[in-house]
Amino acid sequence: MPIYALGDRTPTIHPDAFVHPDAVIIGDVRIGAESSIWPGAVLRGDYGTIIVGERTSIHDRALIGNGSIVLHEAVIHRGATVAAGAVVRNNMEVPANAAAMGVPATIRLDFSNEEEIVVMASTYVANTLRYKKELRLL
Repeated sequence: MPIYALGDRTPTIHPDAFVHPDAVIIGDVRIGAESSIWPGAVLRGDYGTIIVGERTSIHDRALIGNGSIVLHEAVIHRGATVAAGAVVRNNMEVPANAAAMGVPATIRLDFSNEEEIVVMASTYVANTLRYKKELRLL
């Protein structure tokens, strides 16, 4: 997996996190325990800091999280969802239990179901363990 420092900006990845070999991590990116970064996702902490909270899953076009996410000048709170293909702008805040949808993203309040998110986060934590153990390049 390509993980890069950019000058003095270096990633910090918890040992219990999973970063797929086809994801790219650059600069000041902090990934919490039991989080997963899946194929095609690119996290660039080149000018700002990206913080991925614990038990959060980042996909190439969507985010499912049981933790909070802080993107360069944007915050996605615990229990929020960023829909596939959504573009979260700088200085945007996605409240808990809300969803960010569209290009540019707009907020839909009370859209996410926290119980469902907890189940999905647990599913991705289990999948992370499976990938760490079983993934192999052919």
